[in-house]
Amino acid sequence: MTLPDARVVVLVRQGCHLCDDALAIVSDVCTRTGATWASLDVDDDERLRAEFTDHVPVTFVDGAQFSLWFVDGQRLSAALA
Repeated sequence: MTLPDARVVVLVRQGCHLCDDALAIVSDVCTRTGATWASLDVDDDERLRAEFTDHVPVTFVDGAQFSLWFVDGQRLSAALA
C-alpha cells in the first residue's frame, strides 16, 4: 500500500461518522502542530477496501498504523512532537 506523502494519513469512507470524528481531530492537531495530513477513501482503491473493509477510520503516522476507529488527540500530538 502506498500512502500519500504526509505525516498523518487517515483512511476513511463516505457516510462514516467515526471517520468524520477522526478527521476533525486530525485536522485540529495537525493545524496546531504544523504537520501535513491527508485522507484516502478506501472505496476508491480495491486493495484498501479489501484490506480494511469496515475497519475505518485507520490513522497512520509517518507510514505506521497509529490507530483504528478512534483517534486520541493528545496521543496524536505527542506522536507528532
